[in-house]
Amino acid sequence: MLEIRDLTKAYGDHRVLLGVDLDVGAGEIVGLLGPNGAGKTTLISIAAGLRRPDRGSVRIAGRDAMRHRPLTARLIGLAPQDLGIYPTLTVRQNLMFFARLAGLGPSVARRQVDSTAEAFDLADRLNHRAETLSGGQKRRLHTAMAVIHRPKLVFLDEPTVGADVASRAGILDVVRQLAAEGAAVVYTTHYLTELEQLGAAIAVLHAGRIAVRAPLPEVIARFGAAGVALRFAGEVPHLPGWRVDGARLVPEETVADPVAAAAQALAALGARAGGLAGVEIVRPSLESAYLAITGQPGVAQTEEVVDALAA
Repeated sequence: MLEIRDLTKAYGDHRVLLGVDLDVGAGEIVGLLGPNGAGKTTLISIAAGLRRPDRGSVRIAGRDAMRHRPLTARLIGLAPQDLGIYPTLTVRQNLMFFARLAGLGPSVARRQVDSTAEAFDLADRLNHRAETLSGGQKRRLHTAMAVIHRPKLVFLDEPTVGADVASRAGILDVVRQLAAEGAAVVYTTHYLTELEQLGAAIAVLHAGRIAVRAPLPEVIARFGAAGVALRFAGEVPHLPGWRVDGARLVPEETVADPVAAAAQALAALGARAGGLAGVEIVRPSLESAYLAITGQPGVAQTEEVVDALAA
């Protein structure tokens, strides 16, 4: 559904995209990840036709998106990070406006407004002005406006930022439904657990190119690593095979079983473990894989603190 080849883009002397290649198939959810400033929004803007690249091509459903802009534009749904709702219009009017803008006839548009409002849990708010909605409801409306015409290619740029737990779960349900109906979805987020919940394929944009493009389990298997750190309140003791990292001891090499490594270290420390403040355990995850791919330092995410090991 989406084929990007050798896409480059620079802003003055700042080169953002250095030859990006990316494919997204019908019915596939691809999580587009990358550090802040990596060019994710630029890539999406070019793919959606809002910016022109310096070089490269974008094909949507087999057609050149730059040469056939009116035709391919109707296949796209875009929800950028910044809210794009009209606050003085009602929820119904916002949805109807975008349905008609996408080319739906009046009767079809009305049906789509009702079904989309139901899917995004906004049916009881259809006649309320958008400015009266909660933050989570506004975020749901914003995303609903992007998919009201059931596009074949959907770009969601941080769709759950600022949303409450219920709103986030609702948006994820709709994303799954879109993919199940055959839409190709490009999804950016800093909440990496959302991509795990969606079972998304992963594409990491790093240093101007797609560094990794693979199914989620493969990314975690190839790049995810378990980790452990012993955190001390006072002086950090020395232990063979471990190195001092600030107020922590961390293994000098990757460990296969972090809990067993922590238990062995505590046994070896004996009385010297008296200043232990906590044990940080990291399981292989998308976050640890992402940090490894992008070369960012530190323990990716503390999933459990096992203070009982100090007993």
